[in-house]
Amino acid sequence: MATDFRRKEQLPDLTDALVATYTDLNRINHLGHCPLPSTEAVIEIAQDLKEVIYPGYRRRQNLHIGNITYHVGDLIDGLHDKLTLQIARALRHDFQLTHAVGCQEELQQDFEGLGQKKALAFLECLPGIRRLLDCDAQAAYDGDPAAKSIDEIIFCYPGLEAITIHRIAHELYKLDVPLIPRVLAEWSHANTGIDIHPGADIGPYFFIDHGTGVVIGETCEIASYVKIYQGVTLGALSFAHDDEGRLVRDQKRHPTIEEHVVLYANATVLGGDTVVGAHSVIGASVSLTKSVPAHTQVTIEKPQLRFREAPQSA
Repeated sequence: MATDFRRKEQLPDLTDALVATYTDLNRINHLGHCPLPSTEAVIEIAQDLKEVIYPGYRRRQNLHIGNITYHVGDLIDGLHDKLTLQIARALRHDFQLTHAVGCQEELQQDFEGLGQKKALAFLECLPGIRRLLDCDAQAAYDGDPAAKSIDEIIFCYPGLEAITIHRIAHELYKLDVPLIPRVLAEWSHANTGIDIHPGADIGPYFFIDHGTGVVIGETCEIASYVKIYQGVTLGALSFAHDDEGRLVRDQKRHPTIEEHVVLYANATVLGGDTVVGAHSVIGASVSLTKSVPAHTQVTIEKPQLRFREAPQSA
């Protein structure tokens, strides 16, 4: 059946109806304002940062000690400019959310200068981020007998990919950069199936095995040498409300996991007051809403299985 171009005559009316919703439903459009951060640019920044953190594994190969300074220097120079622009946009947008539009105070703000300051502060964190990720890669190798090499982990493991982006996003979060840490976190979530809020504080030697379905909340605190499996949730038990029924924010809502803890598949630990003590093991499918002392094993009592002979086919 050929296209009937006469039917396109209804498109102007459809366009007018859609545009009318931009006034009625203006909370979900961004018109007449300064540009927001670009999701594409933020992802490009993340890819550049992974090239700096893991040189020789991705876009540029044949690197050696003689040319690495030039290569990394070029990337850092570009990252400075890209980060400055995107952070400045995020800061301006955040300012406009909390102040009257067009207020005189906005004209006095140097968003680009502040964006550059935060960009430089973040870039100075990169050596420390590499040290943490070196520990995380070793934790993955030590914790998974299927791993043949650190190279395999860097190339293939979604857990290391997720913690790489998290450590980047977390530093930006600590610098009070709006929006961009969440963009990074949700991009990583889409790619790996692992959902880590950029506010979560995670120590070194952290390993997520398999990873799909892992959720780690904003105020979660995880110490060193922690290992978790797929489906683990470190979440909130409930959400407090103020006298007007609004959610109370900026409170600890998620658990604390002390050092050398293992959480097996589909374990759920909830609540800001919940602490899993050091060297504890939380078994598969356990649901915890209260603290566990150090050196404790928590498991669900093994269900009784019933076996019966299947009917024979004729």
